[in-house]
Amino acid sequence: MDQADLPPSPALKPGRGRRRAEDVRRAVLAAAAELLLSDGIPGVTFAKVAALAGVSKMTLYKWWSSPGSLAFEAYFHLFAETLAFPDTGDIRRDLTTQLHAFAGLLRHNGAVIAGIVGAAQSDPDLAAALSEQYVRKRRQIAVERLATARQAGQIRPDVDLETIVDQLWGACYHRLLLPAEPIDTGFTDRLIANLFAGIAPPGPPGPPGPGASPPAR
Repeated sequence: MDQADLPPSPALKPGRGRRRAEDVRRAVLAAAAELLLSDGIPGVTFAKVAALAGVSKMTLYKWWSSPGSLAFEAYFHLFAETLAFPDTGDIRRDLTTQLHAFAGLLRHNGAVIAGIVGAAQSDPDLAAALSEQYVRKRRQIAVERLATARQAGQIRPDVDLETIVDQLWGACYHRLLLPAEPIDTGFTDRLIANLFAGIAPPGPPGPPGPGASPPAR
């Protein structure tokens, strides 16, 4: 999704009575998303969002601690459906579906995501929101889906699920932030193939590396 796919920002119209908080919030998030996709993180200011959404800046100060935290919530709200993790009962198929969607998101809106990550380095409020509301939650969703697959016998019991998350999604973020190679579905398919096949050649297993768990008896 890019700016051309967004509906017009639903600026609130003056009227009698107090407007519902959810309507105000929806208008603010839509306005912030529009500015985020068109101008990046620097374009999301309380003044611009308030003007576009038809609300007061005081409303924004009451709900968000910084423009960065507002921009992050707008991003997450906009792409929540894209980031959903399917559960068809086939973990390899579900990983492929999710990573294809994630790779598409990074290809079309990678600059926005990189801008959020970069801005978080100097914005403590944005960093906290990114960690608590996105990184930890996304990891939890992925780990829970992988745990279900492990219970179904699709993943070995000794595999560390947190490391799988780092191997797959971490590799995508690496290509986003250090863009030497493309982020496409071929790349994510190879990540998944390597994960399921392993990288050691056939034959007797070699000695365990430092910190490896002892073999199950």
